[in-house]
Amino acid sequence: MTTRVHRIAAIPGDGIGPEVVDAALTALDHLSRQTNAFRLEVDRFDWGSKRFQREGTFMPADGVDALRAYDSILFGAVGAPDVPDHLTLWGLRLAICQGLDQYANLRPTRILPGLSSPLAGVGPEDLDWLIVRENSEGEYAGQGGRSHRGQPHEVATETAIFTRTGVERIMRVAFSQAQARPRKRLTVVTKSNAQRYGLVLWDEIAAEVATEFPDVTWDRMLVDAMTVRMTLGPRSLDTIVATNLHADILSDLAAALAGSIGIAPTANLNPERAAPSMFEPIHGSAFDITGKGVANPIGTFWSAAMMLGHLGETEAEAQMMRAIEVVTADPESRPRDLGGTASTEQVTERLCRALDEIGTKS
Repeated sequence: MTTRVHRIAAIPGDGIGPEVVDAALTALDHLSRQTNAFRLEVDRFDWGSKRFQREGTFMPADGVDALRAYDSILFGAVGAPDVPDHLTLWGLRLAICQGLDQYANLRPTRILPGLSSPLAGVGPEDLDWLIVRENSEGEYAGQGGRSHRGQPHEVATETAIFTRTGVERIMRVAFSQAQARPRKRLTVVTKSNAQRYGLVLWDEIAAEVATEFPDVTWDRMLVDAMTVRMTLGPRSLDTIVATNLHADILSDLAAALAGSIGIAPTANLNPERAAPSMFEPIHGSAFDITGKGVANPIGTFWSAAMMLGHLGETEAEAQMMRAIEVVTADPESRPRDLGGTASTEQVTERLCRALDEIGTKS
């Protein structure tokens, strides 16, 4: 059997990013050696806030072009207490996502075995969502500016951009994802009652694209009402598509409703595969627990599983997900934010043992 080789760019970044990326790479290496079906050639990049403080940039000027040589990117986190957040976000993560046109952001959310939702009476059969986030334009398009700084009439503008191309392509991704799931149901999140230009276009294009997917049942929901529906009627939802800002906010709520933001993964996809896609946990750099050995690596494990699926290693993806479920089902192997006491290293060791157990049975 020929061992498939995939080139991976690892960007641990800031805070707990290096800790959880190291954990994920340990698990991936363990799985690759166990199955011998694939091998990952990993290059690590020291891009992040420390590099910015040292050299004045978060990554080299040709950083995005350098990433094009890889099959996938595994990202940790970016952000430091002594560097303004807007510099870190635009200097690294958004620079990569926009530079590689990773316009489709997928954020699955479900209640994993052994975990509970803060919502009373809500179990795994009630909360199993996929949030599709437009990842290239909208409120994070980067259009705007400030003038008359320091004056009483100082002005700051932030212009949301919605293009027909951008909305059509994310709607097709969302409808396709909904079509592939058992319930074939999509909710389009909007705020077109107040945002009467960009999000009216959003609604119109959603209706147009829906005609291409007659087997998908879909509805529209204003973003403020959506927060109520997520908490009071989670079972009514399945696949959700929203703008860059709205999905950013809703996916954090979704993660909390599923048990913890520490378990939540994300995939920044270039669906046409004209450039590599990037996989990361959504929890951020969490400097309050950096270096304490207690960071929850499960969101990064899940992101790594999504990366394996994107690389075509579907059997390995399934094994990783089963191992994650073994970890969360065992109270002794849960990290602190899931009510346990296991360290990052202990969670990783338990996941690797679970991979061995699964491999023996398969």
